[in-house]
Amino acid sequence: MSFFDAANHWLIYMMVSIGIMFVAGFSIISMRKSWKRALAKGWSHEKLMSLVKMTISTTMVPSISIVIGVFSLVALLGIPWPWWRLSVVGSLAYETMAADMTVKAIGLDLSRLAEATAKDFVLLMFVMSLGIMGGMFISPFITKSIHLGSMELKTGDKRWAALGGSIFFTVILSVFVVPTFLNWNTSGYIQMLTFASSVVITVILNRIAVGTLAFLRNFTLAISLILAMASSVLWTALLT
Repeated sequence: MSFFDAANHWLIYMMVSIGIMFVAGFSIISMRKSWKRALAKGWSHEKLMSLVKMTISTTMVPSISIVIGVFSLVALLGIPWPWWRLSVVGSLAYETMAADMTVKAIGLDLSRLAEATAKDFVLLMFVMSLGIMGGMFISPFITKSIHLGSMELKTGDKRWAALGGSIFFTVILSVFVVPTFLNWNTSGYIQMLTFASSVVITVILNRIAVGTLAFLRNFTLAISLILAMASSVLWTALLT
């Protein structure tokens, strides 16, 4: 069985469907309990509906970038696995990096997955899953203390709060970006140019949003992702 035969196998579809239905059901039950609790606390039905509408409007736009990420991964890893990863846990940057490291360990790259086998797909599933499960298990024990610590920074010297947030995001950026700059070949050059393009696009959009079109701030992530993907096509055409 080939890599893509396994990636699009009915059993993977069934497992992913069961998992997504479980998560969706859990979310519905939680929302129902929260709704009843809010009513018991004295919230009006109108206020709750207003909150729901506001939540929908603020989450639909960012979800566009996730949908685009799913389409990007589908071309590499089949349909069900990206559907599961990006609808429940994970991000496009992490999934791509984990998949790339896995296939390199078996002597291939993401452009040669047609040469891989079903066993290679199973290995990829395990690596992508186990690599992120640690944070999920640790979070319930350390998230509260981290949150309280960040709140104390905000109530104290504002400069320390800003510095702490900047360092946090810089560390995350370094984890995902630095490996790209160590890849000295055509694929690496395309990745670096795409990254640089995304930075320039994001800065320009933020400038426009701060200046004249404030509503654009809610669309910055989705637009930046779309234009960065378009730039990757351009760089690929120019360098290959």
